[in-house]
Amino acid sequence: MHTTRRTLLAGTAAVATGALVGAPAAAAQARPAAGTKPTVVLVHGAFADASGWTEVARLLRCDGYPVIAPANPLRSVSADSAYLASILTTLPGPLVLVAHSYGGMVITNAANGNPNVKALVYVAAFAPDQGETLQGLQLQFPGSKLDEAALDFRPYPTPDGVGSVDGYVKPAVFRDVFAGDLPQATTDVMAATQRPGDVHTLLEPSGAPAWRSIPSFYLVARNDNLIPPAAQRFMAQRAGARTTEVTASHVAMISQPRATANLIKTATR
Repeated sequence: MHTTRRTLLAGTAAVATGALVGAPAAAAQARPAAGTKPTVVLVHGAFADASGWTEVARLLRCDGYPVIAPANPLRSVSADSAYLASILTTLPGPLVLVAHSYGGMVITNAANGNPNVKALVYVAAFAPDQGETLQGLQLQFPGSKLDEAALDFRPYPTPDGVGSVDGYVKPAVFRDVFAGDLPQATTDVMAATQRPGDVHTLLEPSGAPAWRSIPSFYLVARNDNLIPPAAQRFMAQRAGARTTEVTASHVAMISQPRATANLIKTATR
């Protein structure tokens, strides 16, 4: 029988598709060996990407923790939470979810209904209650420097034809707002490569919070110019989180990676 390149590719695609369809069920049935450390899932926020977790991931992996840092779509609270929840179903438990900034909204919703999630770790992150919004929590206490004047707005097309708008932190204020304790050369690159967030996420209400039933931990960044430290302490206390404070800007996981990794390891025990 003559096998053409097209036939070979079609067969390979069919096998791959079948494997993908069966992957969530297979993962859900998998059971970790006794003594296996939990998988740490690192979730980034807006104006950033998973590379912000690089040093934290390295420290955790050196201690034997499985780590995954998926891309956060940054399209809407509901869609981003559903996307992360779908990833979690492919991972054998136990799981510890760690989030920075807007990523806290995502894990708060995505962890619901997943018995494998054993702890939530918020790193200078939003930990909303039901019905709360990003904008409401950010403005509840004074001190945030992320306002409309600090953002560039760029429209983008959507599949439904309606279109939407992305927000970017202006390069001129990026370091002051986002990462004041990092070198200017570093923050210039971060500003140039930032991933924007859809502005509609600012007013989308959060769902029932997973922190009501899952133990939580919080790393407060004392010098945060995006989420005021008072707001972080308020959310941490309300969630009953075990709290640590560090002298850091909004990107505490970059400027204080060891303190971040240590809190995560505490949450895994």
